[in-house]
Amino acid sequence: MTKIRALLMGLSLTLLLSAGCAVGPNYKRPTTDVPGMYRGASPQEAAQPAAESFGDQKWWEVFQDKQLQDLIHTALQQNYDVRIAATRILEARAQLGITRADQLPSISGEALAVNERNPKTKLFREYETSANQLDLSLAWELDFWGKYRRATESARANLLATEWAHEAVISTLVSDVATAYFQLRSLDLQLEVSRRTLASREDSLKLTQTLANGGATSMLDVRQAEQLVDTAAETIPDLERQIEQQENFLSTLLGNNPGTIARGMKLTEQPHPPEVPAGLPSSLLERRPDIREAEAQLIAANAQIGVAKAAYFPQISLTATGGYQSSALTSLFTGPAGLWSFGGSLVQPIFAGGRIRSGVKFSEARQEETLLAYRQTIQQA
Repeated sequence: MTKIRALLMGLSLTLLLSAGCAVGPNYKRPTTDVPGMYRGASPQEAAQPAAESFGDQKWWEVFQDKQLQDLIHTALQQNYDVRIAATRILEARAQLGITRADQLPSISGEALAVNERNPKTKLFREYETSANQLDLSLAWELDFWGKYRRATESARANLLATEWAHEAVISTLVSDVATAYFQLRSLDLQLEVSRRTLASREDSLKLTQTLANGGATSMLDVRQAEQLVDTAAETIPDLERQIEQQENFLSTLLGNNPGTIARGMKLTEQPHPPEVPAGLPSSLLERRPDIREAEAQLIAANAQIGVAKAAYFPQISLTATGGYQSSALTSLFTGPAGLWSFGGSLVQPIFAGGRIRSGVKFSEARQEETLLAYRQTIQQA
């Protein structure tokens, strides 16, 4: 009981030590120079309360063409960029589990059974030996300096960044599909107008030829009418080529091979999307997934500084083994066959050729890089 009590006290002390401070800077959102309103907005517009944002509306509320909605649904299910982004989330989630496991002790079990027979020699008689052992081993590197906690913080931020990247891919895909669809319907409208124009000019050519045959006009008017027909006819093949290319592009967005695209409402029948009100506060930019992704990457890089700085300090490890050992399998679990061991080690780096210092500088430079990328993303947004 005394040994068990001492072991429990040691584990309690270990837990207290492992909850020590974490080296490295704690994340604070950096200040950014963001204007309070968009350039060009009048003071009256800036003073007005912000209208309902266009970003608050669902895409199926904005795009009311049933065929376009079906295309977007298909793209969200089959587009390769979306599926790749979703797979990256699974990778980041698994990496978080791997990193978080470093904070916990590792326990392994071992079973050993060895029977050995040695032949008779001039010096020794023949004999047989038997060794049976069953034990559990524990190894735990204490996270006293917060190296593994900072690594887990970084992995969790990377997971969040991949989730926001997935949202950004979805938003971009919905926009690309809608834009490509409207461009396709615009080309359809241009082709329809060109065909009507060609038919009208062919009718005009027939009338001009009739007048020329009757002597009411000259052949110059006929040649001019023929030129107008030729000009109108030239635009149709080019528009048909552009429509085929646009269909191929839209098919690629849908994750399909190039093919025809079903149409819905005509371009002139499409409901107009709501206007984006002027003077929206710039704090709305915080909801953009690309900005959220950039900030999550900044959090991850900031946590990696703590991981690098923890290498300056000693590594404290605990090991423990407990089990049974006996030469006879029948007496393996008897009292005298029990065995246990408990120990610890401390390793302090003394000379590493500047590796640790360079690792810290590398992490700080990476954090500065992601900070600049974060501010750049806000400015571009």
